[in-house]
Amino acid sequence: MLSVPDMAIIGVLALIFFGPDQLPRVAKRVGHVVRDVQNTSQAFIRELERSADEYEPPEHPQKESEEPAARSDV
Repeated sequence: MLSVPDMAIIGVLALIFFGPDQLPRVAKRVGHVVRDVQNTSQAFIRELERSADEYEPPEHPQKESEEPAARSDV
C-alpha cells in the first residue's frame, strides 16, 4: 500500500510528466483500466469457485483392511 507521501510524489511527477491539460484524461483512463482488471479478476475467481463447486472427486472403492490372522503358537 502506498503511503500519503508516496502518492503525493507520484501525483507531482504525473503532473509534471503529463501536464495539467492531459492529467484528467490520463487519470480517467487509468481508472478504466483498473476497473477492467478488477472485473476480470473477479470473474476469474467466480469461475474458479463455480468449477470447484461442480467438481465431484471420483469415488475410490474403500479397501477393506485385512487384519492379519491370529498366530497360534500352540
